[in-house]
Amino acid sequence: MKTLQTLALLLTIITASSCKENTKETTSETSSEGQTELKKVHTMNILFVLTSHDKLGDTDEKTGFWVEEFASPYYTLLDKGAHITIATPKGGAAPIDPRSDDPSAATEATKRFDNDEEAQKRIANTTVLATINPDDFDAVFYPGGHGPLWDLATDANSIALIEKFNSQDKPVAFVCHAPAALKSVKGTDGKPLVNDKKVTGFTNTEEEAVGLTDVVPFLVEDMLKANGGIYSKKGDWEVHVLQDGNLITGQNPASSALVAETLLERLK
Repeated sequence: MKTLQTLALLLTIITASSCKENTKETTSETSSEGQTELKKVHTMNILFVLTSHDKLGDTDEKTGFWVEEFASPYYTLLDKGAHITIATPKGGAAPIDPRSDDPSAATEATKRFDNDEEAQKRIANTTVLATINPDDFDAVFYPGGHGPLWDLATDANSIALIEKFNSQDKPVAFVCHAPAALKSVKGTDGKPLVNDKKVTGFTNTEEEAVGLTDVVPFLVEDMLKANGGIYSKKGDWEVHVLQDGNLITGQNPASSALVAETLLERLK
């Protein structure tokens, strides 16, 4: 009888010890799975920089940012879970180029924007660019429109911000006229950031087609070439996007969605 009692006691001890080990393993596995899940849910923080300039040179016409070049990338990134902050040099309302708001320029993205009260509210209440800390973001995206040719091309805060993103090897993306913002940006070597980089942007022939060659302060294609960029283009209004390291550029409005998709790939 004593022998049986002793065996029963030993079995109880062994079972209890085994349960503790299984509990440790389960707790460890759960903790590991939790850490993996936390890594998966990291939110992409992306900064959009829009122009504050609304006057088209010496004409009586208005300009600003091009709706399609904002809306298409905005929704492409937003639908992938990105947290987006919108900034402009002056803060407040970002001017929309009237031409881009014409029904003839409408796309599915612009139609979605037209019915998106939250997005329109954000455009009307942008953050002042000088208050932005690049360390808070994973990437920056510049939509085009003619406005950047006048303000972002020379804006000290924008220039410093792009240089900081570049020094941190974070993606910097531009479409259409937005590469104008690279005009005075330097790389870590002190040379123009676009020097020896594959780049594109609104072409001289596209500018001629919209009748603004003699209105704009400079031509995007000519500036990129003058700064040492390895410039290439496709036919007018055709999709063309280039990535060289962390620099992403698109030729025209039709290229805006692909610029955003390329940016997403770079962030993976």
